[in-house]
Amino acid sequence: MTLLSSEPVYRGRIISLDLDTVRFPDGSTGVLEMVRHPGAAAVLPFLDPPDAADPRVILIRQFRWAAGGESLWEVPAGRLDAGEAPEACAARELAEETGWRAGRILPLAPLWTTPGFTDEKIHLFAATGLVPGEHRREADEFLEVHELRWSRVMEMAAAGEVRDAKTIAALFLAERKLR
Repeated sequence: MTLLSSEPVYRGRIISLDLDTVRFPDGSTGVLEMVRHPGAAAVLPFLDPPDAADPRVILIRQFRWAAGGESLWEVPAGRLDAGEAPEACAARELAEETGWRAGRILPLAPLWTTPGFTDEKIHLFAATGLVPGEHRREADEFLEVHELRWSRVMEMAAAGEVRDAKTIAALFLAERKLR
């Protein structure tokens, strides 16, 4: 696919919207609405070693307007600052949202959130060697921090109580790579 032109439609604090005219693999052309995002990082914090029998992890329950005003179970996450490395973003967001600092950040995988209309890529990590500290939440972050056993978190995910895609992906990847 080849980009032929891009028309800016909206520029916001978090996202931008462009109308991209592209040439598709078959030679035809079309216009695609593209939501541009700087990328993000998310981190699954382990209070105990990930390979322990039933380690404790931290999940947050965060108010999300885009989810109909519901509070969702999530891993800490946030947008990359300009020029920021994904690992640094994961460590920063962990501290800002939960107050915990990571001794070690372990990569799980990067993933495209919704490649049908956005270029957002989120980098998933796990954190170990946590040290308590003070959170520094942003004014629009309304969340609770919860310590849960791995078995309970996996039950919640299987039962559909965890409905945030990045969190489900982080749990699956941690189960396969760290457990």
